[in-house]
Amino acid sequence: MNHDDYDNGYISGILHAVKTVAIVGASANDVRPSFFVTKYLIDKGYTVFPINPGHAGKEILGRMTYARLADVPEPIDMVDVFRASAAVPAIVDDVLALDPLPKVIWMQLTVRHDEAAARAEAEGIQVVMNRCPKIEYARLAGEIGWNGVNSRVISSKKPVMRGGFQSFGIRQR
Repeated sequence: MNHDDYDNGYISGILHAVKTVAIVGASANDVRPSFFVTKYLIDKGYTVFPINPGHAGKEILGRMTYARLADVPEPIDMVDVFRASAAVPAIVDDVLALDPLPKVIWMQLTVRHDEAAARAEAEGIQVVMNRCPKIEYARLAGEIGWNGVNSRVISSKKPVMRGGFQSFGIRQR
């Protein structure tokens, strides 16, 4: 697969299909990007499992934090990687040891490891590299366009406003 450019349908399909997300490298520090992404995904209705060995047994945003992917008590649909590219092969090893296998490995902005991605894809796991699910969700749902940013998505669909947090189109509860 070409990991330099992703079709909107590929990204949207992933964001629609996954329900549980393990965030490797999640932080309890509220100024870290992994904290923002964790909060955003929780607010959009995903079940999120923070993974951080230094914070294991404590909560991040009301979610129990685990030391390892293998410690998560239920199947994981997507593993979101907030670690350096050099850490990705070991994370893919951990992912491939899970049963059942997650559907997706998503590597955050600046994170890319083509060899590890090829190993995961050979096992039937979808891979996204150098992208942020928070940004992609907001872009595809039109939220970014509200801030004057060209999201490359044109829609005449009026957003549906609901109580509580706002979800504008790509996930329906």
